[in-house]
Amino acid sequence: MGFAKKPLTVCVTGAAGQIGYAIIPMICNGDMFGDDQPVKLHLLDLSFCMESLGGVCMEIEDGSYPLVEGVVATDDPAKAFAGCDCAVLLGAFPRKAGMERKDLMEKNIAIFKAMGQAVEKHASDNIKVLVVGNPANTNALVMSHFAPKVPKKNFTAMTRLDHHRAQGQIAKRANADVKNVKNVIIWGNHSSTQFPDVSHGTVNGSPIREVIKDDGWLNGDFVEMIQKRGAAIIAARKASSALSAARAAVRHMRSWFVGTEPGEYVSMGVLSDGNPYGIQAGIMYSFPCKCANGEWSVVGGLDVNNSFSQQKMKATEAELADERNLAMSLVN
Repeated sequence: MGFAKKPLTVCVTGAAGQIGYAIIPMICNGDMFGDDQPVKLHLLDLSFCMESLGGVCMEIEDGSYPLVEGVVATDDPAKAFAGCDCAVLLGAFPRKAGMERKDLMEKNIAIFKAMGQAVEKHASDNIKVLVVGNPANTNALVMSHFAPKVPKKNFTAMTRLDHHRAQGQIAKRANADVKNVKNVIIWGNHSSTQFPDVSHGTVNGSPIREVIKDDGWLNGDFVEMIQKRGAAIIAARKASSALSAARAAVRHMRSWFVGTEPGEYVSMGVLSDGNPYGIQAGIMYSFPCKCANGEWSVVGGLDVNNSFSQQKMKATEAELADERNLAMSLVN
């Protein structure tokens, strides 16, 4: 079976981990870029993970994926990013008990500085990057700082998982199919300050607020549930989200590369410069976006001038600005 398209070279970092194990078959199967888009996989992880990653490579061979035209498994970022067209960064340093925020930031700056420098030296000038590893928004910003040859708009952070979580809970509350829940929005940070906003969304074509008829729940328990969903999953399965995180990363990249449906918008953590909602420049902030021809753009013209939305949007903006300032003080 031959494919007309040139293969995309895709780097996945933290590839031996749980999210990696979930996402790799989705990429191989064409879920991320389409079932006519061949791929070459560059899988990166730490040296002590190489045996496990070798087993994953064996499974890719045994999976008989027509779209896969090559696999490289390595602990060397230079090899991992060589000639890459896109990258999904799953690996980050996790917060441990008793760890100060500054210590966590220092650990992740070291990781994402190295990733950025490898991109600068070895990747395509137009590489598209999705950061999943937390703190995702600020890790993406740091990485972009160390890869100045790449346009800043090519670095994004994943809030699609929160977007999906919001869709799922609205569908459940409305007793509707999740495919019929459209245009929820995640504003701000992929953290407990994020603002899941349903004011512009629909269920089966009708406004969410008119369908659910419970602003108390939509402005209260629902918001808190989405903000804390990751912690609830950790408590339940004694491990962080893997299947759903992989699915969200795949859908983020597919929207970006293939495009969104007419009238659809999706949540993406992107550089805030020039946004239409008064959010300060220089942070990676989640906005409603639409995608076409391999480019994202922020959806403008949405009414967010009520005090509830403004309070929530500003709170998560303030957290991101604090993260940015701390990160850049450590970088500098």
